Amino acid sequence: MTKLLKTMMMGTAALALSAVSAMAETMVIATFSDPTPMNAVRATDAFEKATGWTIEWRVFDSGTDVIAAMASGDVKVAELGSSPLAIAASQGVDLQMFMLSYAIGESESLIAHNGSGIASVEDLKGKRVAVPVGSTAHYSLMGAIAHAGLTEADVTIMSMPPDQIAAAWDQGTIDAAFIWPPVQTQILQTGTRIVGANQTAEWGYPTFNAWVVNKEFAAEHQAEMVAFAKTMDAANQAYLADPAAWTADNASVKAIADLTGAGADQIPEILKGYTFVPLADQVGEKWLGNAAKVMKSTADFLKAAGRIDTVVDDYSPFVNTEIAAEATK
Repeated sequence: MTKLLKTMMMGTAALALSAVSAMAETMVIATFSDPTPMNAVRATDAFEKATGWTIEWRVFDSGTDVIAAMASGDVKVAELGSSPLAIAASQGVDLQMFMLSYAIGESESLIAHNGSGIASVEDLKGKRVAVPVGSTAHYSLMGAIAHAGLTEADVTIMSMPPDQIAAAWDQGTIDAAFIWPPVQTQILQTGTRIVGANQTAEWGYPTFNAWVVNKEFAAEHQAEMVAFAKTMDAANQAYLADPAAWTADNASVKAIADLTGAGADQIPEILKGYTFVPLADQVGEKWLGNAAKVMKSTADFLKAAGRIDTVVDDYSPFVNTEIAAEATK
């Protein structure tokens, strides 16, 4: 065996070992505790099988925390609401939206404590309202307040993560909250839904949850990202094929309950509050084709409200249409 051949073989072996080592590294994916169909697929390790990754699904309380994790490089792929997505893009965080998780409807709603005297958004004047600041729920709340002719100065907005909202609700230290399940489901037992994100969307403040990826990571792992998108789409399609079958005793619903902590008996109703869009329908002007415009309008609103300092002229660099297009071929 020649010296050159030995050197080539050693180099090939080193590359192979490097590849194996890289694949063995844990991939951290940021998500929330939403009881969505993808959690049923998570339980089967389908994402790991499709991508070849060893995945740690890290649950975050808010989009603000997700932005920090992505900015630090700790997280490469994440679920992120449209409002924090606009904030991250405005700050220059190196990420791209590559598919929709779901459009937000009543899954995020303003819930008023029974006996608080709140029967409409206008009644929020002088009241204490809790919300995770910087979230899509916060954006919807701000939109509702503006639509009602109020200003943020008219309302005491209290920044709290979901678990603190639940505690404050029980203690009676807040009058209302704009929040998502499972806390929303919990506080509805002693509260009333005033308005949902589906209504604030009609008022001009649409919200959604997106899947985002670090731009450089996406370029280097195109095949894995396409496999991830296909698996996510399959999870949503399984639900869309027969929503009525997703009852409390359904195996997928039970798997979602085990992973998220939501009650299996509550999940069927919670699922109705989300709008899941087939990936093939996302590739077009309504969703991915319109995402940059939605980010821009969201950022403009947040800047006018004093929530961010900078808005960029063009948000299209923060949208990746190639992954979804390839995944739907």
